Parts: sequence; C-alpha cells; structure tokens
Amino acid sequence: MGTRIYRISEFLKLESAGGILLMAAAVLAMVLANTPLVFLYDLFITTPVHIRIGPLEIAKPLLLWVNDGLMAGFFFLVGLELKRELLIGELSDRTKLILPAVGAIGGMLVPSLIYAVMNYQDPVALKGWAIPAATDIAFALAILALLGSRVPTSLKILLTSLAIFDDIGAILIIAIFYTDNLSLLSLLVAFCCICILGIMNKKGQETIGMYIFVGTVMWVALLKSGVHATLAGVILAMFIPMRSKEDPEHSPLMQLEHDLHSVVALFILPIFAFCNSGIDFSDATADFFTHSVPLGIAVGLFVGKQLGIFSCIWMAISLKLAPMPKGMNWKSLYGMSALCGIGFTMSLFIGSLAFEQTADTVFDERLGIVIGSLLSGITGYFILRKSLPEER
Repeated sequence: MGTRIYRISEFLKLESAGGILLMAAAVLAMVLANTPLVFLYDLFITTPVHIRIGPLEIAKPLLLWVNDGLMAGFFFLVGLELKRELLIGELSDRTKLILPAVGAIGGMLVPSLIYAVMNYQDPVALKGWAIPAATDIAFALAILALLGSRVPTSLKILLTSLAIFDDIGAILIIAIFYTDNLSLLSLLVAFCCICILGIMNKKGQETIGMYIFVGTVMWVALLKSGVHATLAGVILAMFIPMRSKEDPEHSPLMQLEHDLHSVVALFILPIFAFCNSGIDFSDATADFFTHSVPLGIAVGLFVGKQLGIFSCIWMAISLKLAPMPKGMNWKSLYGMSALCGIGFTMSLFIGSLAFEQTADTVFDERLGIVIGSLLSGITGYFILRKSLPEER
C-alpha cells in the first residue's frame, strides 16, 4: 500500500512539473513567433529530416517527426497507463468507473456539439469538431499543485481517471475520423506485427527491446498506411507483459511506465508544445480572433467542458448510480469540471490533424485552444480555491 501511495505521489509531482514545462515551452514559442527571431523558429520546425533504407524512405519536416514520431512515445505511455489502470488500478473496480466514464462522455459530446453548431455551415471548419473534446491532465495537475494539500486525493484520482477515459475517446476519434487514403499492403504489415506481438506476449517474452523493435516496424507500416502512426504506441502498450513469469513481484509494464514517464513529461510534451504553439499575430485581423473556428474551440473548452462534465456527474450522483467522492462537494466538482477545459496537448494534436499548419486560412485553431485552456485553468483554480478547505 505504501509503495502504491508513493507511486501516485511521484506521478502527480512529475505531471505537475511537466505541466509547468508545457506552459513555458508554449509561451517561448509564441514569443519567438512574434519577434525578429521568428526565422530561427521557422527554420527549426521546417528542417527536413530524411531516413532511407533501400526503397523505403521517410521524408518529413521536423514538425511532423515530432507530431508523428515523438508523440508515438506519448501515446505509448498513455497505453501503458491505461492497461495498468484497467488491470490493477482505479479502473479495475467497476463501481469507480461510473463517474469518470459518464463525465468523460459529457465532456466530449457537449464541447463537440457546441463547436459543430458554431461551424455547421463551413465543411472545412467542421473538420475541427473534435478539438475541444480533449483534456490535458499535465496542465490540470500543475494547477492543482498550486493549491497544495487542500486538494483531496479523491479529486486527483477522479480527474486522472476522467482524463484517461478522455484519452481513450481521443484515440478512437483519431483512428476513426482522421484516417484516409488507406494502403492495404501497409495495413497487412501492421496486422502481422500485431500477431507477432501477441505471440511474444503469449510465450512470456519479457525483453522490452524486442517489443520496441516490432513496434517500430508497426509504426512505419501505419505511417505508410494512412492510419495515424501514433496509434502504434497504444497498440504496442497493450502487449507489454503486466507480470514477469520468473518473478511475479516484478512488472515489466510498470517498470517501463516509470522509466518513460519523465522522458514524456519533461521532454516529449514540452518539445511538442514548443513546435506547435508558435502563433503569429503579426498579420492578425479582426477575423483572426472572431472566426468561428477559434471561437468555437474556446467556447467548447471553456463552456462545453464544464457544462458537459458537471451535468453528467450531477445526474449520476442524483440518480444514485455513484456516490459523491469522499472529501468533495458540488462546488469542488464544478471546479474540477472547469479545470477539465484545459485541452492543450491533445487539442493541439487533433488540430494538427484537422487543419494543415501551412493552409491558407484566416484563422488559427491554436488561438482558440490557448484562450479556452487559459480561461478554464483560471476559472477552475479560483473555484477550487474558494470551495476547498484551508491548507492542511
């Protein structure tokens, strides 16, 4: 029990530090994009990177290597956390699934609906309907850290569980709605890789390097298939052994999760934020701020998230489908719901899939993500500060 509490504490501290780094990286990118140093920023994210092995060639600018390659590591960690939670964590208890599950459903449907209503007349704009459906757990936990010991553990667990369901929804959305031009040959290679991973897991293979090798081949296959390559990270995570056959006390999955967490939180996500947050305001017009795309995202995150999550959780508790979490009340639940409107990382990622960064448009979806996330973070912080007990 003591080890588990230590792990939760360590996780929350690392997530908080990662959230602070995310903020710093995003601010730095926006500063560079609006100063004479913008040429260095553009040079960095557009640097061509080519890898070729015989007839197989992958040629992308650095920005896409970060979005398609580095972010596969983030999705790999998400998959590891999801598998652990389902097997031995909070999500292994079905009675504790109801609140985060219904909250996540409401928190994805209402923001997406708000965005769709505001953009239904523009087929191009409608591509971004899923952008406000995401929650950034690193940012949210970083803000909770500012409140210190006043925050009950039940709130942190509910927020984290809700974000996990949110990630599952985002993964399904990416797989179903942001996939096109399928290559059957590449999909066949990816399927063979999945079969090999299944055999390795069944045989009790515990050498992580072999899983990573097969997973890398699967990533390349998915990259060429038309299915987004980052999904390879989630698929690979499902085959990492939970328990060692030789030493039942050792968990290859939990060890790998522990080793990866600092790399993802302190390196991968800040690099992603830096590469995707360089909003240029130099040629901004009134339409840049009032266009229905950034406005729909901002309203979806700030209004839709808190409305969808709180109303669904209120309904579940009122109907006695689940009890009020220990140490929480309606005000703190509402504050947590507002905090879930921070959709930075996953929203930026979905936005990069929905709209090409180089597209000739009068809007920048990232503006709506930043404004909606900022308003949600500030509102959630002050509501929780008011509703939670004094420092303990």
